[in-house]
Amino acid sequence: MILLERTDELRQLTRALHRARDGHGDQIVITGPLGCGKSALLEAVRARATDVRVLTANCSVLEQDYAFGVARQLLEPALCRGGERWLTGTAGLALPVFSDDAPVDSAFAVEEAAVSGLTSLTHAMSAERPTVLLIDDLQWADDPSLRWLVKLSRTLERQPVLLVATTRDGERGPWLEAFRRTEIRPEPLSPKAITELVERRTGQTPDDEFVAACHAATGGNPLFLCAVLSHVTSPTADQAPYVREMRPARLKERLVRGLATQPQHAQDLAKALATLGDDDELAGSLARLTDQQAREARRVLDQAGLATGRPAVRDAIEESMSVAEREDWQVRAVKLLHDNGRPAEQVAARLLSVTTAQGGWAIETLRAAAGTAIRRGAPEVAARYLRRALRDVPRDSEQRARLLVDLATAERFFDPAASIRHISYAVPLFRDITERAAALVRIAPTALGSAPRPVRDLIDQVAADLGHNKELAFRLEARQRYAWHSDPASLADSAQRLKQIIGVTPGERELQIVLLDAAMLTARMPAHEVADIASNVLKQEPPHPRHVHTAIPLLIKVLAAADVAHEAVPWLHQAFGQATNTVEQALIRAQQSFVLMHLGRPGEAHRAAEQAVDLAVLDWRGDTTTAAIGLTAVAMELRDPGLIAKILHSRPDRDEPPGCAAVYRMLHAAGEALAGQAGPALDRFLDCGRAFDAVGWRNPVLLPWCITTARLHAQLGDLAAAREAAAQAWDRAVEWGAPVGVGRALYVLGRYTPGRKGLGMLHEAVQVLHANPYERAKALLQLGARERADGDVQAQRHLDEAHRLAVQSGAERLAQRIAKELDGNSPGIAVALTRTEFKVAGLVVQGLTNAEIAEELSVTSRAIEKHLTNSFRKLGIRRRTELPGALGRTYPPSA
Repeated sequence: MILLERTDELRQLTRALHRARDGHGDQIVITGPLGCGKSALLEAVRARATDVRVLTANCSVLEQDYAFGVARQLLEPALCRGGERWLTGTAGLALPVFSDDAPVDSAFAVEEAAVSGLTSLTHAMSAERPTVLLIDDLQWADDPSLRWLVKLSRTLERQPVLLVATTRDGERGPWLEAFRRTEIRPEPLSPKAITELVERRTGQTPDDEFVAACHAATGGNPLFLCAVLSHVTSPTADQAPYVREMRPARLKERLVRGLATQPQHAQDLAKALATLGDDDELAGSLARLTDQQAREARRVLDQAGLATGRPAVRDAIEESMSVAEREDWQVRAVKLLHDNGRPAEQVAARLLSVTTAQGGWAIETLRAAAGTAIRRGAPEVAARYLRRALRDVPRDSEQRARLLVDLATAERFFDPAASIRHISYAVPLFRDITERAAALVRIAPTALGSAPRPVRDLIDQVAADLGHNKELAFRLEARQRYAWHSDPASLADSAQRLKQIIGVTPGERELQIVLLDAAMLTARMPAHEVADIASNVLKQEPPHPRHVHTAIPLLIKVLAAADVAHEAVPWLHQAFGQATNTVEQALIRAQQSFVLMHLGRPGEAHRAAEQAVDLAVLDWRGDTTTAAIGLTAVAMELRDPGLIAKILHSRPDRDEPPGCAAVYRMLHAAGEALAGQAGPALDRFLDCGRAFDAVGWRNPVLLPWCITTARLHAQLGDLAAAREAAAQAWDRAVEWGAPVGVGRALYVLGRYTPGRKGLGMLHEAVQVLHANPYERAKALLQLGARERADGDVQAQRHLDEAHRLAVQSGAERLAQRIAKELDGNSPGIAVALTRTEFKVAGLVVQGLTNAEIAEELSVTSRAIEKHLTNSFRKLGIRRRTELPGALGRTYPPSA
């Protein structure tokens, strides 16, 4: 290997190699045009990396659809030698990448799990021995491998891992741009270097005119220069005119002509090698040569300068073939790989480039490859395999139907609308009604909220014809009822139907969840009855992040609205701990936010809501109705303009069911109210209320529009209208029966009801809300304010208790409002602290240590110490034990 004028590049690569040995990794991309010497530099790194683990991969355009193919090239040899000792903990998530039939915890353990596992696996390997990853032609890597390499590259600074890759100019996709950190670009060779290279290749000192001609013809490109030298007789001046005509395009033409002059067996082997790419073990068989003929053909090609490992030679060979000839070679190659037991994904990736039908073996290979891709976390690759398989089956066959169902199963991870569409195409192709029903239940109930009318009609038709398969009947009914969720007539009998379901089988529980959601929305069954059934269902469902793609988010919403949200907290915590991708994490965070809000923990609810929105929970193409409703309820209760704006900005641009559309309008109205636009906000809230009533959604906890209209009427000076709206909220809250709803309505109605009657309502609200510190603090604020106006000495005690509860629950805005009601001698401490200081102080009041607070807020313990020091200074105290008293304004809590 000759490396000329590459001293600086080699020095940079060698330094990076030394740093990796010392535990400071890096990533380097060697880039430039074809033939500039990128691969030679990569080989030089390999030669220097004698005391580290070296893992290599050569990317191929033919295997871009082979999910995690590059990752397997890099890591599989080391795993084969070292066993599976590294595949523990998070690294175990990478197991499906290396095994076609590896078990996975969930069908929803999609690509992010495998990416995390591969990253941890690489770290585990490098912990034993510094590791160098060498990747040639990165521009042709498969997308899942690129995503892993991007994530890995962000962790290398403190890992003994050096990642060096080559990529060709003009082939930079978004993943390559994200990957690039340090870039090396080999410069063209100078005339001096060309002179040295010519001397080494020919054994003769070239004439200056010959060197100048070489430099002009090749631009100093080493690959083109070597091609020129293989076509000249001597490096003399008389050869200069001949060299000047040999531009890069001409060189390729000469390669093609040179191939045509070779013996037929050499031409056939060259075409076989170009077709197979790096998998040249079967090249002789593909060319239909004996072993002796194959060896002789290789010798002839090498002597002619036609080594097929060079990209330019491979390109020239492919250009020498007609389209039909290339198709024929590719078809035979794919069949040969299949017959020789190559992995289904490797064969399927090549089948994507074959345009002619290949029969049953190809269809089964593509289906098998799709299943493997799903397990490896590459559903989009699986979908490509299945779409290719669909081209080879009759349009009206049941085989096509099964492929469509498989395709829909892959698509539900990244394109739920397409998944529903393909199921609807498949169902009529099945002759057996049971198979039709089984296909339809592949669609999650919640995915049908905005399904087109023909899809809903199809479900109704299959359900009517199903017969005696009770489990499928229950599951179809769940989908029927959710598909018609905005139809008051369909919702009306949900409570009655719910009483008929026992909930023994998974299908029954799925139907129970949908019916519970309907009974909660309509408030046609008391909250305590709904809570009992919902709690029992949750106990039978193990926590797992896959629940976000099922009906269970509806169950979480029901538990919160029924005021038994505490049962969902540990369940969701376990599910989140297992979540491996952002969709799961975002949807679970949205559920946690809603649950925490209804437990009276607004500080934690606010953080969870912001995390959900920041993770783009509403941008997911699946159903986000439940997440939107929950986040809206949280934002309205917190009265946070920033969170309201974030949610409205993230609203998906698509048609939504009437109820969900009204939820977004209600949130918009809340934003108007906070901006001081009481009149327009009131009109919008009343319009939302009419929309909710039209579809039968009457739950006062989930949809608190009546309470908000009461406040707006009062703000506009119409106390009679305020009392009327508050009374309507009270009636609906009593009908539903959840304490949080009843208590809210009581303190709002009590606020606008004069005399002892109103005061009694406020006292009752405080008692009803005893289990919810946030709502109890709001009730105590109204009670204390009324008592203060009446000159009652109890006012100070109630306001102080309200302030303590607000601080304890992390409700900063509420604490500030309460501080204004306290007497003029109060130091106004809640206003003095920053938002973060207030959060930290509130967590101290709850009894958390600095380390626990740091973990809760995802910051360092040093940061917590800094916030506490600032808080102590502002509050005029010296030690931690004084903080609860200072925040509570030194008044004892009420009995």
